Amino acid sequence: MLQNVVSTRVQQESLSVVDAHIWVTSAGAAQGAIMITNTGGRDVVVSQIQVRGQMCPMANINYKQYATAPTSDLSYQSTINSTTYTSASGLVDLVLPSGNTTVIYITSPDSVSINDIGLTVGFTVISAQAVYYKETNAQAVPSS
Repeated sequence: MLQNVVSTRVQQESLSVVDAHIWVTSAGAAQGAIMITNTGGRDVVVSQIQVRGQMCPMANINYKQYATAPTSDLSYQSTINSTTYTSASGLVDLVLPSGNTTVIYITSPDSVSINDIGLTVGFTVISAQAVYYKETNAQAVPSS
């Protein structure tokens, strides 16, 4: 008797969360940024991003996806350019395509103020299958 064994290759979810930043202006306005590379073999759906344990509303998130990761460090944006970054407002989830890098800017993350400059702030990226965590120190926006 002949038996046929079928195996499927299961694609794993894998995100690399790097280049995290929290900036605070002298007026106390905060902005966060992270770069996420989907190194797994399938698209990943991010259902929530938190800063210091507080959920960031999709209306406060702007993002841009790249086929190749940017080589420069992320920097504070005094205004988020709507021709460069897409607003996540109206989205329930954010889809990160396999092999791509997504840069995310968060406007006014809750629980971050001018008193947090120099302190550690954590980002949490939550998908259907995993939780990814990255810490950074809050820094003052350089005066121009």
